Amino acid sequence: MVVFSLHASLFWYRCLAVLVVALAAHAATGRAAGEPPAASDRADMAATADLPANLRIVLRQTRPLAVPRVTRLPLYVLPITNSLRGLSDARAEQVLQGLDARGIAVTVDWNPSQRNESLAEGLRIGALQQKHGLGVNVNATACLSSFFNGDERTAHVDEQGRPFFDDSFDPGVKIGCPFAVGFREPVIKEQVEFFLRSYARAGVEIAFIFADWEIDGPIEWNGAWAAAKHCRRCRQHIQPIDDFRTFQKELRLIRCAMQRSAFGANVARYFPRARVGNYAVYPHDGYRYWYDYFEKPVAGAPYKADQRARYREWFPEFERTGYTCAMPVVYTWYSLFGWYDFPNPDYRWFYNMLLVASNSGRHRRPGVPNISFVHWTTTAPPTRPDPAVRQFSAEKYQELLRHMLLRGHDTFFLWCQDPELAEEIRLVHEVYAESLRYQDYLTRGQPVTFDVPQRTGPVVSAVRLDDKVLVGRTDFDDRTPDVWLRVGDRPLRVPPLPGQWQVFDLKSASDNKSRP
Repeated sequence: MVVFSLHASLFWYRCLAVLVVALAAHAATGRAAGEPPAASDRADMAATADLPANLRIVLRQTRPLAVPRVTRLPLYVLPITNSLRGLSDARAEQVLQGLDARGIAVTVDWNPSQRNESLAEGLRIGALQQKHGLGVNVNATACLSSFFNGDERTAHVDEQGRPFFDDSFDPGVKIGCPFAVGFREPVIKEQVEFFLRSYARAGVEIAFIFADWEIDGPIEWNGAWAAAKHCRRCRQHIQPIDDFRTFQKELRLIRCAMQRSAFGANVARYFPRARVGNYAVYPHDGYRYWYDYFEKPVAGAPYKADQRARYREWFPEFERTGYTCAMPVVYTWYSLFGWYDFPNPDYRWFYNMLLVASNSGRHRRPGVPNISFVHWTTTAPPTRPDPAVRQFSAEKYQELLRHMLLRGHDTFFLWCQDPELAEEIRLVHEVYAESLRYQDYLTRGQPVTFDVPQRTGPVVSAVRLDDKVLVGRTDFDDRTPDVWLRVGDRPLRVPPLPGQWQVFDLKSASDNKSRP
């Protein structure tokens, strides 16, 4: 992981590396302890022995695609960002081509604290990517840090004129007044623009640029509302401040303007065709169905109840940021398991994660791809997790990924901790590679349903292309009745077929036989 990258502050989570590194090594080879490696494994090991550990794992755990991805977006893997640093140009080219053969893209980091070295590496890899017809991909997270940098001028101000900060987020993060941070915007904008100018001058065209900009800028959760009520400036600008919706709207408008100025519109000025986006910013139905690791509920904030879940109202920020790709977050957040009473533990995960996926898929904008963050291993558990919280099964996680593709998601962006990488990349890559057999449906078809059943039972997702329908079905109990899906004005019978895609021809839907 890099500085400021996704969930980097979960330092305690990294401590698990010592306990699971042996398991990760086993997963990377797929062999039992003491079992000699097969010839193909030995060849893989020899061919990747000089590479950083994360690259070795990704290359050994995946295989070249059987079906070319053509126009499909590649698979993004955050743990291998900047991993080509230190390799010769010739070796970096080999790795880029090996990863591209697997449908996997490489991103580079922009780091304003080491701007010259960072720029040189980015341009080097970008030139190699262009040489081979690959997209140039950038992680600009570090460039957006930090609007709230601890400067006392960004602080809240109480009635006596004394500055104070909201420290209810990560330790060491000082969130100040949303109406006092404007002077920081040109600084952050220039940190991004330095790299944009240099890439444009060098003729290196950016295809995809993203950020994981989370705990910075105005945020309405945790102690933010209470802090604003004690701030003289906030009370002047937010009226009535006792109304959470008003408070949320004012903060999100400022947050959106900051992202648009420093990042979204900034990128578009130099690279109007680039896909630019930020972690967790995506079109939606007005609710957020999950909490990030640094977020806590706010008493008095409006919500929608579902068993023990409290889905928060969320401001429509995507349209105001200038972003050209949506980046939903579909994670196994630890708290989700306790929100629901479904008898099948897998459905507790599946239900919530499909709600998130369906929310973003249903509200997808034309021409705006969903590049969706995914994570399988239980996310952000406490130091002493409840033993009753069961890990989401690998089988049902892969089925969830299939449903995501059938509900308007274009590709996946894998985040995970280093010790988890071997199994995480295997699971997501298998689904991605398999889905290429159906890329006509997934690139040109239209999702048929976004229904998420509120009781354990069959779940069906589908995409229609002309008179054909690509269907995925997942069952969570022993009952496996036929499910009838309405496609336009036609009923379609969907029998159980675990773990597989099904294709139906509507013209012969009366017999409903699956076709390869």
